[in-house]
Amino acid sequence: MQTMALLSMRPLARRLADAGARAVRRTADDAWPLLQGTVAATVAWLIARYVLDREEPFFAPIAALIALNTAVGERGLNAVRLLQVVILGIVIGELTLAALAGGYASMAVAILVATALARALGGTRIVIAQAAIGAILTVAVSDSEAGVDRLSDALIGAGVALVFSQLLFAPEPVALLRRAEAAVLERLAGGLTSTARALEQDDDELATDAVVALRELPEDLTELQRMRRASGRVARRTIVGRAQRALVVRESENADHLDLLGSSCLMLARAAPSLTPSERRWLGPRVRDLSEVLAALARELGNRDARQRAADRALAVASAASATDAPAGSTLAIAIAGVRMVSTDVMIFAGIDLNDVVDAVRKGMLEQQVAAPPRRRRFGALRRWLTR
Repeated sequence: MQTMALLSMRPLARRLADAGARAVRRTADDAWPLLQGTVAATVAWLIARYVLDREEPFFAPIAALIALNTAVGERGLNAVRLLQVVILGIVIGELTLAALAGGYASMAVAILVATALARALGGTRIVIAQAAIGAILTVAVSDSEAGVDRLSDALIGAGVALVFSQLLFAPEPVALLRRAEAAVLERLAGGLTSTARALEQDDDELATDAVVALRELPEDLTELQRMRRASGRVARRTIVGRAQRALVVRESENADHLDLLGSSCLMLARAAPSLTPSERRWLGPRVRDLSEVLAALARELGNRDARQRAADRALAVASAASATDAPAGSTLAIAIAGVRMVSTDVMIFAGIDLNDVVDAVRKGMLEQQVAAPPRRRRFGALRRWLTR
């Protein structure tokens, strides 16, 4: 009985360990943005307290922290939105006082109008809450100076946030996009690695796990789409980003092909369980080669030579699969088609034009080379870490 109890506790212990590891990774990944927010809030408080001689400048650090408390690439826009809704809340509060004087009725009207207008302008929940707070404080204090003080605090906090997000630590749009691409590639590589193990070990359970993992890809693709939009905004609205606009456009076009690559990987993984043992032994090494290609791409997305090696290896896998005879309509033929589709999608994502990919697969030789990315700035690795 004790042995059975211990065995039943192992899955729980494993889940707890995985949850703890994920918590540590999240904290480590967000350590620098959290430190930025802390420093920005402190600087905003110091400016309001000792430059403007405010006695209780509580909203200046709050504004700075709220403005930076969003995804990298959207913090500058968040600071501007914060200013807009603070002004909106104060104006609504003052107009309500002028029309209805004080009292609970004025408070209710000010809150309702401020939140409704903030929502009509497309504000998020935190933005709507800030509009409501502006109206509440203005009506509650019933003092025109309260609105002015709150506005000056908001200006200081948002100003500090803009300096941090747009000048001191402006994110590199290409780095933002490539981190999201790498996450997708890592999931695809993991799914194909599980598929390769299932084929090599003739294990249907592993094959099912691989399919389940690949079917969770839409979560990573959603994050990738968000980063594509964010990187585009950064490229248009920051000094650092404008120098990378052409590269952002090209990388975004490549990223758009990852959903097709994901569909190809899923098709290949779904075909694996239906193969015979001998077919599995033949297919396993090809799938493992493709998983290694994707893993290598995820590690070195910005390296032109790495992209070229990925395209060359993918072509070699496609050529080996094409040389294998399989009855038309058989499961093996479907698996071979899946290998070729994954190989083709890898080459396109690496930077080879579709027409050149088709010619390369037909001839067994890749004539086009992956274009070289712009040269890195000095201290680029340090800057990429600082601007996460």
